Amino acid sequence: MVKKTVLSLSLISLLLGGCTIASAPNPSETSASVSDTDLEAAYDAYQQVLETYVDADGLVDYAGLQQNREQLDQFNGAIAVVSDEMYNSWDEAEQIAFWVNAYNSLTLASIIDQDPIRDIKEIVGVWRIRQHPIQGQSKTLDNIEHQTLRVDFNEPRIHAALVCAAISCPLLRNEPFRGENLDAQLEDQVQTFLAKADGFWIDQAEGKVYISTIFQWFGEDWIPTYGVESGFAGNEAERSV
Repeated sequence: MVKKTVLSLSLISLLLGGCTIASAPNPSETSASVSDTDLEAAYDAYQQVLETYVDADGLVDYAGLQQNREQLDQFNGAIAVVSDEMYNSWDEAEQIAFWVNAYNSLTLASIIDQDPIRDIKEIVGVWRIRQHPIQGQSKTLDNIEHQTLRVDFNEPRIHAALVCAAISCPLLRNEPFRGENLDAQLEDQVQTFLAKADGFWIDQAEGKVYISTIFQWFGEDWIPTYGVESGFAGNEAERSV
C-alpha cells in the first residue's frame, strides 16, 4: 500500500505545477515478430479488457478477467514479440505508452495467474523476480519501471499511470495509453490521482499538505520538471490553496 507523507505548504507549488515467481518463456527461442496489423488488433483486445473489467473507480474484476483472459493473453503475447525495427520506428510518446501498457497488463496477468486470486503483495517476487517476455527480452516489472521507463525517458508522470494493484495507488485507466494521446492521458492521470485523498490532501487547520509517498520515492524524477526554485511565497493566491 502506498503511504502518505507530510509536507509543509512550501512544497504545494511543486504539485500544482504538475497538474503525474513464474518463469517466462525465453524470447530468444522464437524468431517470430508481430505485424502492425496484429499489434493493432492486440491493442483493441486490451482495450476491450480494460473497458469490460475495470470500472470507473479503477477497480478490477479479477475473477471475471481470470475466467475470460484470452484478450489479455493476446495483448501480452503480441508485446512479447515486438521487433526492434518496429519499436525504433515509434516516436518517444508511443514508446512510453508501450511500456506503461506492458507494465499494467503484465501486472493484471500476474494477479490472475494465481489460483485462488490473492493480494499482489502476497505473490512472491511479483515485482523483482517474476520474468515476462516483452520486446524480445525477459523483464521483471521492476526492470520495466526502473531500468527502462525511468532511464530511457524523462517523463515523471508515468508514476501516476503505473498501477500497483492497491487502493492507494493511481487508478488503472480503462483504456490503453496511446502515443497520440499520451500527454493528455498522463495529465489526466496526475489530476485524478491528486484528487484522491490517497494522492493529495490539504489539512488547512494544521497547515499541512499530505501527499502520496510516490512523490517522495521518485522526487528526483519530478523535481527537474516540476520543481519551483523560489518555493512557497505565501502570497494570497498560494494561501488560498
